[in-house]
Amino acid sequence: MSAWRGKDKSQELERLAELAGEASAEAAHALSEPPAPPAPPDLTAAAFFDVDNTMMMGASIFYFARGLAARKFFTSADLAGFVWGQIKFRLGGRENKEDIKTHRERALSFVAGRTVAELTSISEEIYDELMADKIWSGTRALAQMHLDAGQRVWLVTATPIELAAIISRRLGLTGALGTVAETRDGVYTGRLVGDLLHGRAKAHAVRALASREGLNLKRCTAYSDSANDIPMLSVVGTAVAVNPDGGLRDVARARGWEIRDFRTGRKAAKIGVPSVLGAGALAGAVAAGMAYRRR
Repeated sequence: MSAWRGKDKSQELERLAELAGEASAEAAHALSEPPAPPAPPDLTAAAFFDVDNTMMMGASIFYFARGLAARKFFTSADLAGFVWGQIKFRLGGRENKEDIKTHRERALSFVAGRTVAELTSISEEIYDELMADKIWSGTRALAQMHLDAGQRVWLVTATPIELAAIISRRLGLTGALGTVAETRDGVYTGRLVGDLLHGRAKAHAVRALASREGLNLKRCTAYSDSANDIPMLSVVGTAVAVNPDGGLRDVARARGWEIRDFRTGRKAAKIGVPSVLGAGALAGAVAAGMAYRRR
């Protein structure tokens, strides 16, 4: 009996992850405003970047919570819980799914009844106040490398998609995949669509977006710091571990994935065009338009 229950639970979690991925891809597709690339567009290749500790120092949800606390969305005691989670994240370098789920659910409960327009406006302010100076310059340079090659660049994060879209827009990227909170008539209900965009849900989201955007996943690249993102890293042709935790570092070495660590003070300015682009970029730029489905 317990084995059947375990199987049913696993299937339900997978269903929720798939639902979260599909919802995120649909929202990202609708919200994206691809910038005009400086190079001939390579329309079947793209890059996917995790946010927390990959594109940004620390956890974006903590900065979001801190900004909401400053605006009296919740008490200092509530914020203390987010602070403790951030301390564990910064010291341990690992994400705990239960901690992440708890923090996201608490944040969602605080925004229930608020409008999407209000939270989007507040998120713009919070990014400027608390996040803009937390971007890893080395990772930002990697993203720019793909943009310069005419490829689209997407963030993929468990952070609410409205905030993720703002981070993407401020960095000049194409768009973002993030956790989708349920809304009715432009007002948050306090519930998620599916599950957090975390772990396998990220892989589902990348596949769903690739289908919508006409991408060839074998020509795509993904970047992350966490072993939790191995499913996402495994669905693309090139995986890069950025500021990796111990689990991801071991897997990257075993699979021959490239490792970039900007925590050691290495200069990002010397980043060239490594294997993540390769000779296929030029050929793809010529032929890619045939497979691209315009919105």
